[in-house]
Amino acid sequence: MTFLSSLPAADRYHITGTGHRPSVYAVSELANAALGAVGLALADLIAALNLAPTAPEVTVDQRLASLWFGYSFRPEGWEMPALWDLIAGDYACADGWIRLHTNLPHHRAAALSVLDCTEDRDAVTAAVARWDGDALERAVVEAGGVAAAMRSRADWMAHPQGKAVAQEPLVDWIKPRRVVLRDRPAACLARPLAGLRVLDLTRVLAGPVSTRTLAGFGADVLRIDPPGWDEPGVLQDITLGKHMAQLNLRGTSGRERLKVLLARADVLVHGYRPGALDALGLDIATRDAIAPNRVEVTLNAYGWTGPWAGRRGFDSLVQMSSGLADAGRVWAGADKPTPLPVQALDHATGYMMAAAVLTALTQAARGADTAVARLSLARMAEELVTLPKSPAGREITSADEADYNDHEDSGWGPARRLRAPLSLAGCHMGWSLPATPSGTHAADWPAPHF
Repeated sequence: MTFLSSLPAADRYHITGTGHRPSVYAVSELANAALGAVGLALADLIAALNLAPTAPEVTVDQRLASLWFGYSFRPEGWEMPALWDLIAGDYACADGWIRLHTNLPHHRAAALSVLDCTEDRDAVTAAVARWDGDALERAVVEAGGVAAAMRSRADWMAHPQGKAVAQEPLVDWIKPRRVVLRDRPAACLARPLAGLRVLDLTRVLAGPVSTRTLAGFGADVLRIDPPGWDEPGVLQDITLGKHMAQLNLRGTSGRERLKVLLARADVLVHGYRPGALDALGLDIATRDAIAPNRVEVTLNAYGWTGPWAGRRGFDSLVQMSSGLADAGRVWAGADKPTPLPVQALDHATGYMMAAAVLTALTQAARGADTAVARLSLARMAEELVTLPKSPAGREITSADEADYNDHEDSGWGPARRLRAPLSLAGCHMGWSLPATPSGTHAADWPAPHF
Protein backbone atom coordinates (compact mmCIF):
# COMPACT_ATOMS: atom_id res chain seq x y z
CA MET A 1 0.00 0.00 0.00
CA THR A 2 1.19 3.51 -0.84
CA PHE A 3 -0.32 6.01 1.55
CA LEU A 4 0.25 9.66 2.28
CA SER A 5 2.77 9.73 5.11
CA SER A 6 4.45 13.15 5.16
CA LEU A 7 4.35 16.70 3.92
CA PRO A 8 5.56 16.93 0.31
CA ALA A 9 8.87 18.50 -0.66
CA ALA A 10 8.51 21.98 -2.14
CA ASP A 11 10.01 20.88 -5.47
CA ARG A 12 7.01 18.65 -6.17
CA TYR A 13 4.67 21.58 -6.85
CA HIS A 14 4.93 25.14 -8.12
CA ILE A 15 4.96 28.07 -5.71
CA THR A 16 3.93 31.55 -6.75
CA GLY A 17 3.68 34.67 -4.62
CA THR A 18 5.94 35.75 -1.78
CA GLY A 19 5.78 36.87 1.82
CA HIS A 20 5.70 35.07 5.14
CA ARG A 21 3.83 34.96 8.41
CA PRO A 22 6.10 36.39 11.13
CA SER A 23 6.84 33.59 13.58
CA VAL A 24 9.58 31.63 15.27
CA TYR A 25 8.46 28.72 13.08
CA ALA A 26 7.99 28.21 9.34
CA VAL A 27 4.25 28.91 9.24
CA SER A 28 4.08 30.00 5.59
CA GLU A 29 6.19 27.05 4.53
CA LEU A 30 3.78 24.79 6.40
CA ALA A 31 0.86 26.41 4.57
CA ASN A 32 2.53 25.79 1.23
CA ALA A 33 3.27 22.16 2.06
CA ALA A 34 -0.19 21.37 3.44
CA LEU A 35 -1.96 22.83 0.42
CA GLY A 36 0.61 21.24 -1.85
CA ALA A 37 -0.27 17.89 -0.33
CA VAL A 38 -3.93 18.45 -1.23
CA GLY A 39 -3.04 19.40 -4.79
CA LEU A 40 -0.72 16.46 -5.35
CA ALA A 41 -3.20 13.98 -3.86
CA LEU A 42 -5.98 15.40 -6.05
CA ALA A 43 -3.74 15.22 -9.12
CA ASP A 44 -3.12 11.54 -8.40
CA LEU A 45 -6.85 10.92 -8.02
CA ILE A 46 -7.58 12.69 -11.32
CA ALA A 47 -5.11 10.38 -13.03
CA ALA A 48 -6.45 7.28 -11.27
CA LEU A 49 -10.00 8.12 -12.37
CA ASN A 50 -8.84 8.82 -15.94
CA LEU A 51 -10.22 12.35 -15.81
CA ALA A 52 -7.09 13.60 -17.57
CA PRO A 53 -4.33 11.90 -19.60
CA THR A 54 -1.76 12.69 -16.91
CA ALA A 55 -1.78 14.11 -13.40
CA PRO A 56 -2.17 17.90 -13.71
CA GLU A 57 0.49 20.27 -12.43
CA VAL A 58 -0.11 21.79 -8.99
CA THR A 59 0.45 25.44 -8.02
CA VAL A 60 0.25 27.00 -4.55
CA ASP A 61 0.11 30.76 -4.08
CA GLN A 62 2.27 31.37 -1.02
CA ARG A 63 0.62 34.65 -0.06
CA LEU A 64 -2.90 33.26 -0.37
CA ALA A 65 -1.94 30.01 1.36
CA SER A 66 -0.59 32.05 4.29
CA LEU A 67 -3.78 34.10 4.41
CA TRP A 68 -6.05 31.03 4.28
CA PHE A 69 -4.23 29.81 7.39
CA GLY A 70 -5.89 32.77 9.05
CA TYR A 71 -9.39 33.96 8.18
CA SER A 72 -10.80 33.66 4.64
CA PHE A 73 -14.06 35.56 5.29
CA ARG A 74 -14.60 39.33 5.51
CA PRO A 75 -18.01 40.82 6.33
CA GLU A 76 -19.17 43.78 4.25
CA GLY A 77 -21.10 46.41 6.20
CA TRP A 78 -21.60 44.44 9.43
CA GLU A 79 -19.54 43.26 12.37
CA MET A 80 -18.44 39.71 13.13
CA PRO A 81 -19.19 38.23 16.56
CA ALA A 82 -16.27 37.82 18.93
CA LEU A 83 -14.20 34.66 18.45
CA TRP A 84 -13.54 34.20 22.16
CA ASP A 85 -15.71 34.47 25.24
CA LEU A 86 -14.72 36.86 28.03
CA ILE A 87 -12.95 34.24 30.15
CA ALA A 88 -10.89 32.41 27.50
CA GLY A 89 -7.20 33.27 27.36
CA ASP A 90 -3.80 33.07 28.99
CA TYR A 91 -3.35 33.59 32.73
CA ALA A 92 -0.32 33.87 34.97
CA CYS A 93 -0.30 31.09 37.56
CA ALA A 94 1.98 30.61 40.55
CA ASP A 95 4.75 28.96 38.52
CA GLY A 96 4.20 30.09 34.92
CA TRP A 97 1.27 30.39 32.54
CA ILE A 98 -1.89 28.49 31.66
CA ARG A 99 -4.51 28.86 28.94
CA LEU A 100 -8.20 28.34 29.63
CA HIS A 101 -10.45 27.50 26.68
CA THR A 102 -14.00 28.43 27.71
CA ASN A 103 -15.95 29.12 24.51
CA LEU A 104 -18.30 26.20 25.12
CA PRO A 105 -20.63 26.65 28.12
CA HIS A 106 -19.77 23.32 29.77
CA HIS A 107 -16.03 24.00 29.43
CA ARG A 108 -16.49 27.43 31.00
CA ALA A 109 -18.56 25.97 33.82
CA ALA A 110 -15.90 23.34 34.52
CA ALA A 111 -13.13 25.93 34.78
CA LEU A 112 -15.17 28.23 37.02
CA SER A 113 -16.15 25.35 39.29
CA VAL A 114 -12.49 24.43 39.83
CA LEU A 115 -11.46 28.04 40.39
CA ASP A 116 -14.48 28.63 42.63
CA CYS A 117 -14.98 32.17 41.37
CA THR A 118 -17.46 34.28 39.46
CA GLU A 119 -17.59 34.61 35.68
CA ASP A 120 -15.42 37.71 35.71
CA ARG A 121 -11.95 38.05 34.19
CA ASP A 122 -10.48 39.83 37.19
CA ALA A 123 -11.85 37.15 39.51
CA VAL A 124 -10.45 34.40 37.28
CA THR A 125 -7.07 36.14 37.14
CA ALA A 126 -6.87 36.27 40.92
CA ALA A 127 -7.98 32.66 41.33
CA VAL A 128 -5.56 31.28 38.73
CA ALA A 129 -2.62 33.08 40.38
CA ARG A 130 -3.01 30.86 43.44
CA TRP A 131 -2.51 27.62 41.45
CA ASP A 132 0.50 25.84 40.01
CA GLY A 133 0.00 25.32 36.30
CA ASP A 134 0.13 21.52 36.18
CA ALA A 135 -2.23 21.16 39.12
CA LEU A 136 -4.79 23.57 37.65
CA GLU A 137 -4.58 21.95 34.23
CA ARG A 138 -5.19 18.54 35.76
CA ALA A 139 -8.09 19.78 37.92
CA VAL A 140 -9.85 21.49 35.00
CA VAL A 141 -9.48 18.45 32.77
CA GLU A 142 -10.78 16.14 35.50
CA ALA A 143 -13.80 18.44 35.87
CA GLY A 144 -14.60 18.03 32.16
CA GLY A 145 -13.00 21.27 30.98
CA VAL A 146 -10.04 22.07 28.76
CA ALA A 147 -6.85 23.88 29.74
CA ALA A 148 -3.13 23.73 29.03
CA ALA A 149 -0.17 24.86 31.10
CA MET A 150 2.67 26.40 29.09
CA ARG A 151 5.60 24.01 28.70
CA SER A 152 8.96 24.45 27.03
CA ARG A 153 9.90 22.29 24.09
CA ALA A 154 12.33 20.40 26.33
CA ASP A 155 9.62 19.79 28.93
CA TRP A 156 7.23 18.54 26.25
CA MET A 157 9.77 16.19 24.72
CA ALA A 158 10.39 14.73 28.18
CA HIS A 159 6.65 14.44 28.94
CA PRO A 160 5.05 11.00 28.44
CA GLN A 161 2.61 12.43 25.91
CA GLY A 162 5.31 14.32 24.06
CA LYS A 163 7.37 11.15 23.83
CA ALA A 164 4.37 9.19 22.53
CA VAL A 165 3.43 11.75 19.88
CA ALA A 166 7.02 11.99 18.62
CA GLN A 167 6.85 8.28 17.76
CA GLU A 168 3.58 8.52 15.80
CA PRO A 169 3.41 8.94 12.01
CA LEU A 170 2.00 12.18 10.67
CA VAL A 171 -0.84 10.20 9.10
CA ASP A 172 -1.60 6.93 10.88
CA TRP A 173 -3.32 4.43 8.57
CA ILE A 174 -5.17 1.60 10.34
CA LYS A 175 -7.52 -1.28 9.51
CA PRO A 176 -6.82 -1.75 5.78
CA ARG A 177 -9.62 -3.15 3.67
CA ARG A 178 -10.91 -3.19 0.11
CA VAL A 179 -13.22 -0.32 -0.87
CA VAL A 180 -15.25 -0.20 -4.09
CA LEU A 181 -15.98 3.34 -5.25
CA ARG A 182 -19.41 4.37 -6.42
CA ASP A 183 -19.72 5.73 -9.97
CA ARG A 184 -19.87 9.54 -10.09
CA PRO A 185 -20.96 10.52 -13.61
CA ALA A 186 -20.59 14.24 -12.90
CA ALA A 187 -16.89 13.93 -12.04
CA CYS A 188 -14.63 15.67 -14.55
CA LEU A 189 -11.25 17.39 -14.64
CA ALA A 190 -12.79 20.76 -13.78
CA ARG A 191 -14.74 19.35 -10.79
CA PRO A 192 -13.14 15.98 -9.94
CA LEU A 193 -15.07 15.48 -6.67
CA ALA A 194 -18.51 16.26 -8.13
CA GLY A 195 -21.09 13.92 -6.63
CA LEU A 196 -18.79 12.70 -3.83
CA ARG A 197 -20.85 12.49 -0.63
CA VAL A 198 -18.87 13.60 2.43
CA LEU A 199 -20.48 13.19 5.85
CA ASP A 200 -18.90 15.81 8.13
CA LEU A 201 -19.06 15.18 11.88
CA THR A 202 -16.42 17.74 12.87
CA ARG A 203 -16.20 20.99 14.84
CA VAL A 204 -13.69 23.79 15.13
CA LEU A 205 -11.34 23.87 13.18
CA ALA A 206 -9.16 21.25 11.50
CA GLY A 207 -11.97 18.88 10.48
CA PRO A 208 -14.12 21.65 8.99
CA VAL A 209 -11.10 22.93 7.02
CA SER A 210 -10.70 19.47 5.49
CA THR A 211 -14.31 19.21 4.37
CA ARG A 212 -14.39 22.83 3.15
CA THR A 213 -11.41 21.91 0.96
CA LEU A 214 -13.20 18.87 -0.48
CA ALA A 215 -16.26 21.02 -1.20
CA GLY A 216 -13.97 23.38 -3.11
CA PHE A 217 -13.41 20.68 -5.72
CA GLY A 218 -17.07 19.69 -6.06
CA ALA A 219 -17.85 17.33 -3.17
CA ASP A 220 -21.32 17.35 -1.61
CA VAL A 221 -20.50 17.96 2.05
CA LEU A 222 -23.24 17.39 4.62
CA ARG A 223 -22.31 18.59 8.10
CA ILE A 224 -24.32 17.40 11.09
CA ASP A 225 -24.40 19.47 14.30
CA PRO A 226 -26.40 19.16 17.53
CA PRO A 227 -29.65 21.14 17.74
CA GLY A 228 -29.03 24.82 18.43
CA TRP A 229 -25.31 24.57 17.66
CA ASP A 230 -23.30 27.69 16.89
CA GLU A 231 -19.64 28.64 16.72
CA PRO A 232 -19.71 32.46 16.70
CA GLY A 233 -17.08 33.94 14.45
CA VAL A 234 -16.02 30.50 13.17
CA LEU A 235 -18.91 29.12 11.12
CA GLN A 236 -18.66 32.05 8.73
CA ASP A 237 -15.19 30.91 7.77
CA ILE A 238 -15.52 27.14 7.59
CA THR A 239 -19.07 26.34 6.41
CA LEU A 240 -18.34 27.51 2.86
CA GLY A 241 -19.69 25.05 0.30
CA LYS A 242 -21.48 22.83 2.82
CA HIS A 243 -25.02 21.71 3.54
CA MET A 244 -25.48 22.55 7.22
CA ALA A 245 -27.93 20.29 9.09
CA GLN A 246 -28.69 19.37 12.69
CA LEU A 247 -29.61 16.09 14.39
CA ASN A 248 -30.02 15.11 18.03
CA LEU A 249 -27.71 12.10 18.22
CA ARG A 250 -28.68 11.52 21.84
CA GLY A 251 -32.11 10.46 20.64
CA THR A 252 -33.04 7.28 18.80
CA SER A 253 -34.49 9.00 15.74
CA GLY A 254 -31.42 11.19 15.29
CA ARG A 255 -29.04 8.25 15.54
CA GLU A 256 -31.10 6.22 13.09
CA ARG A 257 -31.17 9.12 10.64
CA LEU A 258 -27.40 9.42 10.91
CA LYS A 259 -27.06 5.74 10.03
CA VAL A 260 -29.19 6.29 6.92
CA LEU A 261 -26.95 9.17 5.88
CA LEU A 262 -23.80 7.16 6.59
CA ALA A 263 -25.06 4.29 4.45
CA ARG A 264 -25.09 6.61 1.42
CA ALA A 265 -21.84 8.42 2.23
CA ASP A 266 -18.65 7.94 0.25
CA VAL A 267 -16.52 9.64 2.91
CA LEU A 268 -16.83 10.01 6.69
CA VAL A 269 -14.78 12.72 8.40
CA HIS A 270 -15.06 13.01 12.17
CA GLY A 271 -13.26 14.37 15.17
CA TYR A 272 -14.67 12.17 17.91
CA ARG A 273 -12.32 11.05 20.65
CA PRO A 274 -11.64 7.30 20.97
CA GLY A 275 -14.81 5.51 22.05
CA ALA A 276 -17.18 8.43 21.46
CA LEU A 277 -18.73 7.00 18.29
CA ASP A 278 -19.07 3.65 20.06
CA ALA A 279 -21.28 5.35 22.64
CA LEU A 280 -23.58 6.44 19.80
CA GLY A 281 -23.89 2.86 18.58
CA LEU A 282 -21.45 3.50 15.72
CA ASP A 283 -18.34 1.49 16.59
CA ILE A 284 -16.09 0.71 13.66
CA ALA A 285 -17.62 -2.73 13.09
CA THR A 286 -21.05 -1.08 12.78
CA ARG A 287 -19.64 1.58 10.46
CA ASP A 288 -18.12 -1.14 8.32
CA ALA A 289 -21.46 -2.95 8.16
CA ILE A 290 -23.47 0.18 7.34
CA ALA A 291 -20.99 1.73 4.89
CA PRO A 292 -18.45 -0.89 3.83
CA ASN A 293 -17.20 1.21 0.92
CA ARG A 294 -16.66 4.47 2.75
CA VAL A 295 -13.37 6.29 3.13
CA GLU A 296 -12.84 7.45 6.71
CA VAL A 297 -10.53 10.10 8.16
CA THR A 298 -10.45 11.32 11.75
CA LEU A 299 -8.41 13.48 14.10
CA ASN A 300 -7.86 14.31 17.73
CA ALA A 301 -5.86 16.92 19.60
CA TYR A 302 -3.07 15.15 21.47
CA GLY A 303 -2.31 12.05 19.42
CA TRP A 304 -3.49 8.44 19.34
CA THR A 305 -1.11 6.89 21.84
CA GLY A 306 0.12 7.93 25.28
CA PRO A 307 -1.76 9.00 28.42
CA TRP A 308 -3.44 11.99 26.79
CA ALA A 309 -4.80 10.21 23.71
CA GLY A 310 -8.36 10.75 24.93
CA ARG A 311 -7.85 14.33 26.14
CA ARG A 312 -9.95 17.13 24.67
CA GLY A 313 -7.97 19.92 23.10
CA PHE A 314 -7.76 22.75 20.63
CA ASP A 315 -4.99 24.33 18.57
CA SER A 316 -4.30 27.08 21.10
CA LEU A 317 -3.98 24.52 23.90
CA VAL A 318 -1.70 22.20 21.94
CA GLN A 319 0.56 25.17 21.20
CA MET A 320 0.85 25.76 24.95
CA SER A 321 1.44 22.09 25.81
CA SER A 322 3.94 21.32 23.06
CA GLY A 323 6.25 24.27 23.65
CA LEU A 324 5.32 26.36 20.61
CA ALA A 325 3.95 29.26 22.66
CA ASP A 326 7.04 29.24 24.89
CA ALA A 327 9.40 29.16 21.91
CA GLY A 328 7.47 32.10 20.48
CA ARG A 329 7.87 33.93 23.78
CA VAL A 330 11.65 33.51 23.66
CA TRP A 331 11.80 34.49 19.96
CA ALA A 332 9.73 37.63 20.55
CA GLY A 333 11.54 38.58 23.75
CA ALA A 334 8.18 38.64 25.51
CA ASP A 335 7.20 37.96 29.11
CA LYS A 336 4.07 35.96 28.26
CA PRO A 337 3.03 33.15 25.90
CA THR A 338 3.50 34.07 22.23
CA PRO A 339 1.58 31.61 20.07
CA LEU A 340 1.79 31.22 16.31
CA PRO A 341 0.25 34.16 14.43
CA VAL A 342 -2.54 31.88 13.19
CA GLN A 343 -4.01 28.54 14.21
CA ALA A 344 -1.57 26.79 11.92
CA LEU A 345 -1.89 23.35 13.53
CA ASP A 346 -5.61 23.31 12.82
CA HIS A 347 -5.28 24.47 9.24
CA ALA A 348 -2.35 22.24 8.33
CA THR A 349 -4.01 19.19 9.90
CA GLY A 350 -7.23 20.01 8.08
CA TYR A 351 -5.55 20.17 4.69
CA MET A 352 -3.65 16.96 5.40
CA MET A 353 -6.94 15.30 6.32
CA ALA A 354 -8.33 16.34 2.94
CA ALA A 355 -5.20 14.98 1.28
CA ALA A 356 -5.68 11.71 3.19
CA VAL A 357 -9.25 11.42 1.88
CA LEU A 358 -7.99 11.93 -1.67
CA THR A 359 -5.17 9.41 -1.19
CA ALA A 360 -7.59 6.80 0.11
CA LEU A 361 -9.91 7.38 -2.85
CA THR A 362 -6.96 6.97 -5.21
CA GLN A 363 -5.98 3.70 -3.57
CA ALA A 364 -9.53 2.42 -4.00
CA ALA A 365 -9.70 3.61 -7.61
CA ARG A 366 -6.58 1.61 -8.38
CA GLY A 367 -7.97 -1.54 -6.76
CA ALA A 368 -5.64 -1.50 -3.78
CA ASP A 369 -6.62 -1.77 -0.14
CA THR A 370 -7.28 1.50 1.65
CA ALA A 371 -7.49 2.28 5.37
CA VAL A 372 -8.77 4.67 8.02
CA ALA A 373 -6.50 7.70 8.42
CA ARG A 374 -5.84 9.25 11.84
CA LEU A 375 -4.16 12.62 12.39
CA SER A 376 -3.61 14.90 15.37
CA LEU A 377 -2.77 18.51 16.13
CA ALA A 378 0.06 17.51 18.44
CA ARG A 379 1.77 15.46 15.74
CA MET A 380 1.44 18.38 13.32
CA ALA A 381 3.25 20.54 15.89
CA GLU A 382 6.20 18.15 15.68
CA GLU A 383 6.16 18.45 11.89
CA LEU A 384 6.17 22.24 12.07
CA VAL A 385 9.22 22.50 14.29
CA THR A 386 11.30 20.53 11.76
CA LEU A 387 10.49 22.76 8.77
CA PRO A 388 13.22 25.18 7.67
CA LYS A 389 12.27 28.83 7.35
CA SER A 390 12.86 30.84 4.18
CA PRO A 391 11.36 34.23 5.09
CA ALA A 392 11.60 35.96 1.71
CA GLY A 393 9.40 38.94 0.97
CA ARG A 394 7.41 41.17 3.27
CA GLU A 395 5.57 40.00 6.36
CA ILE A 396 1.99 38.84 5.86
CA THR A 397 -0.28 40.02 8.63
CA SER A 398 -3.53 40.90 6.86
CA ALA A 399 -5.20 40.66 3.47
CA ASP A 400 -5.25 43.38 0.84
CA GLU A 401 -8.25 44.23 -1.33
CA ALA A 402 -6.72 42.36 -4.27
CA ASP A 403 -6.62 39.15 -2.22
CA TYR A 404 -10.42 38.83 -2.23
CA ASN A 405 -12.94 37.47 -4.69
CA ASP A 406 -16.21 39.14 -5.50
CA HIS A 407 -19.30 39.25 -3.28
CA GLU A 408 -20.44 36.23 -1.23
CA ASP A 409 -24.05 36.23 -0.08
CA SER A 410 -23.47 34.45 3.23
CA GLY A 411 -26.17 33.37 5.65
CA TRP A 412 -25.20 36.25 7.96
CA GLY A 413 -24.93 39.03 5.40
CA PRO A 414 -22.82 40.23 2.45
CA ALA A 415 -19.16 39.27 2.55
CA ARG A 416 -15.98 38.76 0.59
CA ARG A 417 -13.91 35.58 0.43
CA LEU A 418 -10.21 35.20 -0.20
CA ARG A 419 -9.21 33.97 -3.65
CA ALA A 420 -8.40 30.27 -3.84
CA PRO A 421 -4.82 29.44 -2.78
CA LEU A 422 -4.48 26.21 -4.79
CA SER A 423 -4.80 25.49 -8.50
CA LEU A 424 -4.38 22.48 -10.76
CA ALA A 425 -4.17 22.71 -14.53
CA GLY A 426 -7.72 22.46 -15.85
CA CYS A 427 -9.23 22.07 -12.37
CA HIS A 428 -11.20 24.78 -10.58
CA MET A 429 -11.14 25.35 -6.80
CA GLY A 430 -14.37 27.15 -5.97
CA TRP A 431 -17.53 26.73 -3.94
CA SER A 432 -21.12 26.50 -5.16
CA LEU A 433 -22.70 27.32 -1.78
CA PRO A 434 -22.02 30.34 0.46
CA ALA A 435 -21.30 29.95 4.15
CA THR A 436 -24.50 29.48 6.16
CA PRO A 437 -25.45 28.89 9.82
CA SER A 438 -25.83 25.45 11.32
CA GLY A 439 -29.31 24.05 10.70
CA THR A 440 -29.86 25.86 7.40
CA HIS A 441 -30.41 22.66 5.45
CA ALA A 442 -32.26 19.38 5.91
CA ALA A 443 -30.38 16.33 7.14
CA ASP A 444 -30.36 14.71 3.71
CA TRP A 445 -28.05 14.33 0.76
CA PRO A 446 -28.57 16.79 -2.09
CA ALA A 447 -30.07 15.47 -5.31
CA PRO A 448 -27.54 14.01 -7.78
CA HIS A 449 -26.21 16.37 -10.43
CA PHE A 450 -25.10 15.19 -13.84
